[in-house]
Amino acid sequence: MIYKDKSFEQVSQEIIKNHLKLTALIQDIQQCTGPLEYLNELNAIGRDKITILRHHIEQLTNLTKFEHDKKKKAELLSDIDNHRGQLSTAIIAFRKANINTAWAINKLSREHLLSMPVKQQILMRRKKDQTSVSKVSRQTTDQLLDISKYLLQTTQKSGETLDTLVVSSDKVFSTRKELEDQQQVIVQSGKLLGKYGRREITDKALVILAFIFFLACVFYIIQKRLF
Repeated sequence: MIYKDKSFEQVSQEIIKNHLKLTALIQDIQQCTGPLEYLNELNAIGRDKITILRHHIEQLTNLTKFEHDKKKKAELLSDIDNHRGQLSTAIIAFRKANINTAWAINKLSREHLLSMPVKQQILMRRKKDQTSVSKVSRQTTDQLLDISKYLLQTTQKSGETLDTLVVSSDKVFSTRKELEDQQQVIVQSGKLLGKYGRREITDKALVILAFIFFLACVFYIIQKRLF
């Protein structure tokens, strides 16, 4: 139980440490004056911290399952509720800081743009438009490359399927030819069997006639000798 308490304490310390880092990051976001790309970087770091905090709180919840002392377990659950409340408050502050800072950066950008001469404003807008077009062009190019790779893979799979069908077709043709040859052999065998059957009947008829002729000869000889 000491090991489990120690684990719970260690995870709690990690939560406190990451919560302090998230609080400092929120202050950095509030003091951020731009550009928006830098604000987006801070947002990404903040989201990672929030994910880590949620994971640690889930770890604490799992650790309480091994606690059988009701009083101790109630204390641990109370600590978890406190951590969850702090995280919820931090998330609200994080979102509010992002919204306010993004609005302030956009306002400063508009004011800075309006304070410029008209020609410079036009140049800035053109530059911004060119940057947007370039970004869209890169995204479109990436999408086309992905589509091209997908089509290439599909073509390769189709080629492999076609090769398989060709091989299967050759096998079917070979099997059909073998069956036709076997059919011819069976037909010829049937003809031979029929021929042998007719010959057997003829041989039997000849044997019977020869036997009758033999009996006639014997009867003739006996009749001559007796009479």
